[in-house]
Amino acid sequence: MSGIYIHIPFCKQACHYCDFHFSTSLKNKDAMVFALAKEIELRKAEFRDEIIETIYFGGGTPSRLPIADLRLQLDSIYKNYSVAENPEITLEANPDDLSEDYLIALTKIGINRLSIGIQSFFEDDLKLMNRAHNSEEAKASLELATQYFDNISIDLIYGMPEMSNEKWLQNIETALSFGVPHISSYALTVEPKTALHTFIQKGIIPKLDDEVAHQHFQLLVDKLEQNGFIHYELSNFGKENYFSKNNSAYWLGKKYIGIGPSAHSFDGQKRSWNVSNNTLFLKAIAENKLPSEIEVLSKTDAFNEYIMTGLRTIWGVSLDKIAAEFGKTYLDYLNQQAQKYIAQDVLFLAENILRTTAKGKFLCDGIAADLFLVNLE
Repeated sequence: MSGIYIHIPFCKQACHYCDFHFSTSLKNKDAMVFALAKEIELRKAEFRDEIIETIYFGGGTPSRLPIADLRLQLDSIYKNYSVAENPEITLEANPDDLSEDYLIALTKIGINRLSIGIQSFFEDDLKLMNRAHNSEEAKASLELATQYFDNISIDLIYGMPEMSNEKWLQNIETALSFGVPHISSYALTVEPKTALHTFIQKGIIPKLDDEVAHQHFQLLVDKLEQNGFIHYELSNFGKENYFSKNNSAYWLGKKYIGIGPSAHSFDGQKRSWNVSNNTLFLKAIAENKLPSEIEVLSKTDAFNEYIMTGLRTIWGVSLDKIAAEFGKTYLDYLNQQAQKYIAQDVLFLAENILRTTAKGKFLCDGIAADLFLVNLE
């Protein structure tokens, strides 16, 4: 299983918390659309023997593009790659872009999964985040989308300043009322050089409270599990048969090609990433060059990545895989380091697979970092 990710680097406006690569200007939109299709073609040799099972339009805001621009990317993929009979094709979208005509047109070009950036159903939260949509648009988009799409994911953000547990539960309950089968939910984080970081530094917005985020996380886990969702990755909850195939492939170490400025790729041994600059990206592609840097993963890098991704998921970290792919030194190190966390009841070992307990889920990134092996090679 392999996938293609297409980064659409345009947004209507900048969210205060976001540090992803995007532009609010559509001046070079047409040039970018053709460059993306050309990069897809330029890289076809990388997946000569692969079957594409997932296609993901991310960003930025892919729903800023007209249908014809999205179709051009899909046509380029189908022309240059072997695509599975029924691939998962996801489009990230903002609620304010999802008119009924647009939704119908998406279904006609083969988009079969939507990931809608709701973030919150409350007006004050959306204004604080500087989202382009309002609360009514959030609800209206879901009322429409559920008429045309079965496979829908929505994003929600918890740990908002001064958000009570009751208000957070209302957000979750509103999401559940639309019957969506997948929810991705993330703690609000303060990234350097974002508006949110500046506002907190200046005291305009209160500092974020880790304990509040922890409480919100636990409420989320409990509420969604009560409603039949499986907590299959730290930030992702899906009904049975509705896990994101695209994201699951990342966590399970599958190959993928990232198209567009700032997009990352992985071929099983090497990671590469495109330049995070629209002008430089366009110039390179016009010269038939790939504007990317490459990193060959060392054995230790690969070990650490497997620990990080494995502990975030229900699939955990297989000690048999550690032994087979990395050897006894790595296995002994992991067993030794994991003992204190098993004693603290935040990790457990069953059927030779190391996983987080319910108590340890929220802490999994910190636990994984402590299990990393440094400078063995």
